Amino acid sequence: MLTYTTYSEAGGVGKTTLSANLARAHVDNGLDVLVIDFDPQDGSLSYLLGVDDGRDDENADTLVHHLIDRPKGDFENLIRTTEGIDVLPSHNILERLGDLLSDAASIAEQTGESFSKYGRLRHVLAKNNVPDRYDVLIVDPPATSGPHLYNAIDATRSLVIPVELSGKGDQSISGLESVSAGIEETLGITVGVLAVVPNRYEGLNDQDAVLNEVSDLGYDIPVTLRKRSSLFEGCWRTQCTAYRYIEEHRERKRDHELETLVKIDELAKHLEDGT
Repeated sequence: MLTYTTYSEAGGVGKTTLSANLARAHVDNGLDVLVIDFDPQDGSLSYLLGVDDGRDDENADTLVHHLIDRPKGDFENLIRTTEGIDVLPSHNILERLGDLLSDAASIAEQTGESFSKYGRLRHVLAKNNVPDRYDVLIVDPPATSGPHLYNAIDATRSLVIPVELSGKGDQSISGLESVSAGIEETLGITVGVLAVVPNRYEGLNDQDAVLNEVSDLGYDIPVTLRKRSSLFEGCWRTQCTAYRYIEEHRERKRDHELETLVKIDELAKHLEDGT
């Protein structure tokens, strides 16, 4: 099973957009895909894929309820499907995940039970046979360190890292090794980087310099994605992947946008071939 967390220390580098489109590419390759939106912010993966309509329903069963052993229903009923992608949507209760996990851990300790705050997602997925049911698992957490990110990485053990080719992106990549080491130490696991994905490339000299520095660090860079503001802004506006957007919302096919889909397909196949 291919499992990875899309992660970047820097915000606004296209992490969620990449998650959604890689999921669709894996589906188009005939694989069963589950995506988990672990980000409590509005405008998350659930919004992009058009499955966020229940995020403020206080009576809803959510992934968080299952993580703290207080489910209101079957795990299967949490899943929404769009464009062939199975999605565990975000919910506003994710904002309280840290406190809820701490409370659940305290109760478990008092009753002599085992409870790992950062291993709950992995536990719930295994309990519900996700590794047997799916070929690909993608988790999209917030960029900040904490229970969301730690649970995501503990469950997947691998990262796909979008990076902006700028001074900001360079700084983020340069600090990646220390960040990864810190996460590994916190979780007591080994974390692999499957790919670094430079995004919004425009062919500028400064960007090439950053690209070379990233390469020199030894990270795998299977593809570089060009700047496609119109395409991806359209995806967010119409709440779909770039594949559906081009299929259903473009009156004419644009070669440069089709080229972007080819690049995403190449990246998805590269990740699949590495499993």
